[in-house]
Amino acid sequence: MFAFLLSTLTGLLRWVLVANAFGTSTEMEAFSAANRVSETLYYLVAGGALGSAFIPTFTGLLAKDQRRKAWEMASAVINLVLLILIFASLLAAIFAPQIVRYILAPGFASDPDKFDLTVSLTRLMLPSAIIFGVSGLVMGILNSHQIFLFPALAPSMYALGMIFGVLVLSPKMGIYGLAWGVLLGAGLHLLVQIPVLVRQGGRYSATLGLRLAEVGEVARLMGPRLLGVAVVQLNFWINVRLASGMPEGSVNGVTYAFTLMLMPQTVIAQSIATAAMPTFAAQYARGQISEMRHSLSATLRGVLLLALPASVGLVLLRFPLVATLYQRGEFDAHSTELVAWALLWYGVGLIGHSVVEILARAFYALHDTRTPVLIGAGAMGLNVVFSFLFAAWFERLGWMPHGGLALANTVATGLEMLGLLIAMRLRLGGLAGAHILKGLAQAGIASAGMAAFLLLSENWLAAQPAWRALSVGVAGGGLVYGLGGILLGIGEVRSLLNWLARRLGWPRK
Repeated sequence: MFAFLLSTLTGLLRWVLVANAFGTSTEMEAFSAANRVSETLYYLVAGGALGSAFIPTFTGLLAKDQRRKAWEMASAVINLVLLILIFASLLAAIFAPQIVRYILAPGFASDPDKFDLTVSLTRLMLPSAIIFGVSGLVMGILNSHQIFLFPALAPSMYALGMIFGVLVLSPKMGIYGLAWGVLLGAGLHLLVQIPVLVRQGGRYSATLGLRLAEVGEVARLMGPRLLGVAVVQLNFWINVRLASGMPEGSVNGVTYAFTLMLMPQTVIAQSIATAAMPTFAAQYARGQISEMRHSLSATLRGVLLLALPASVGLVLLRFPLVATLYQRGEFDAHSTELVAWALLWYGVGLIGHSVVEILARAFYALHDTRTPVLIGAGAMGLNVVFSFLFAAWFERLGWMPHGGLALANTVATGLEMLGLLIAMRLRLGGLAGAHILKGLAQAGIASAGMAAFLLLSENWLAAQPAWRALSVGVAGGGLVYGLGGILLGIGEVRSLLNWLARRLGWPRK
């Protein structure tokens, strides 16, 4: 979690610098749309293999001491992913004008300069998908060996590449400097993990492994996940498509806001899910279903205790948060309003996103990609419908319509969370629901106290500079939540205090 926090802070610095240089300008909108193409290719091919198929299969072989077969399978998957991504990237480069004009951002077609810039940036950044494909699988190999530090630091290397692009290259190259920073960051993302990978003693094989049963297992598990990832990415594309026809800055409004919501989600849920998934997979491989049920229940409870106050903080402190981080240079007060509006609706969905992250990884550890994909596809299908409906509804109300896109994502993710909880409870014969609900109720009461403090302080906070309002709000709200946790007897808070007491040499209870 510490490494994820460091990577999140580095990523935050990246977006602060990017916002300062480009704000919510036309160039930045072109970059945001173009980057969606390479990200989609990565998530469709390597992202699905990493999370749902590769780690459970690779971990299962390691748990059975079949190291040689495990490394042969890993080599084959890397080679196949490389070939697929290279071919897909070439096709995307050739048909980039058609992709932008007819699928991704038809609203840009009315501005020839903006359209041409989006096409050029798309082609320039496509190789990053290939690099990330390999790097993502290397990350999976290391996680399967219970190595989390360097894989968790890899995103900070990506952010450093973009920081170099915006600080060193962009003053001379404009938005193209940022695009070159993406390529540099992708390379650093991979390189930081290579020394640790070499120390694992595995051997690379120039094979496609088409006759290996384990490669077939990865393909089988990846199939349903591919559908799920495709539906999720379709939602992102529809958001860009709809926002491209909204007032200028709408694309960046949802992009910046979604990135801000993902920062606590990364620290809270992705870090825990990354560490827990190999444990879930090993427990399942050994037939320890009861132990896995206990591990999952404790994990969900811990995530809820962290995600609920974070969600309250995002919603109630959204204006000082956005202004403190971004409002300087090309990012003006109107840009802050655009991002804060979307963050209001995204922030409510932080809990759903966090719980879905844990439950999806647990299903993958069970070698079940079908259930989460079917539920996720259904929810994201509703997201598409909600996006059209809520955007039109917001516009009729006189509200900025891009907020409807954020609300659609939140509602759909909440439905996905409920579906996954029900399915997992049936699959494991229970989830210690009373224990989880007790933690949720305690977190809810403590979060209500935190919200009351922030609302009562609202007028005073509004009169302060943004940085001071944010600092006081975070410190005061966090203190109220922590005291509430102690008074309510939340076990995890007591464990944290005991750990701190041990570290500091204090007497403990």
